[in-house]
Formats: sequence, C-alpha cells, structure tokens
Amino acid sequence: MAEKTVATTDNQEMATQPEGTRTQERYVTPPVDIYEVPEGLVVTADMPGVAHDHLDVRVDNNVLTIRAQAGHTSAAEPTYREYQLVNYFRQFELSDKVNQEKISADFKHGVLTLTLPKAEEAKPRKIAVAVS
Repeated sequence: MAEKTVATTDNQEMATQPEGTRTQERYVTPPVDIYEVPEGLVVTADMPGVAHDHLDVRVDNNVLTIRAQAGHTSAAEPTYREYQLVNYFRQFELSDKVNQEKISADFKHGVLTLTLPKAEEAKPRKIAVAVS
C-alpha cells in the first residue's frame, strides 16, 4: 500500500475565476501506523477533535481516502485560542492484494482503525501432498 498524492486544485479553473475573499480550507495529513498481520493490514490514524459524523472513509478506483473535519467540543466562542483545528486528508493507493469489499473501520477516542483483509489469492496456502 503506497501513499498517493492528489492535486486538490485545477489551475485552469483558478485562472478563470476572480480571487475570492473566503479563506481556503487547510488540511493536515494525519499520522498513521500500518501493521501487517497474517490476515492483511491494519491502519491506525490519529485524528483528535473529529466527531464520528464528520469522518468520511471511502475506496474508489483502488484509492483509499480518509477525510475528516475537526471541531471544538464547546459550542461557545472562545475568548482566547492558542491553536485552530484543521481538517484531515490522506490517500493511499491499494494493490490488488487487498480485498476492498471487506475493508472495515472502527473509530474510538480520535483514533481511526482500518482493517484491510488480504484477497484470497494473495493469502498463502498449504498444498497437500498425495503419497502414491
């Protein structure tokens, strides 16, 4: 599984539109750990400040995309703020050795855990030897 970098803006589109006054969305690459287990791969991504309903994980054209919006837990406007939360975005290109239909996700305490099982043809198998 390799990380895939994707351009987020189209230069032609930017040239034809006037400059806006709205601040551009910023993204942070969430840190991940990738473990290989006998059944496949396990990916954990740290995304503090993200609520379950603001998390989007999808697979399209062999690309695993993780996108999330972080938000403060308090509804009140802060009187003093030392940091600002930003959104998370990361993509990985998947090989044919991953069974994309059986990918599962779990999200607890700001940590996303993805389980990417191996495809059946990629799993090692034991061949029985017949004695004649």
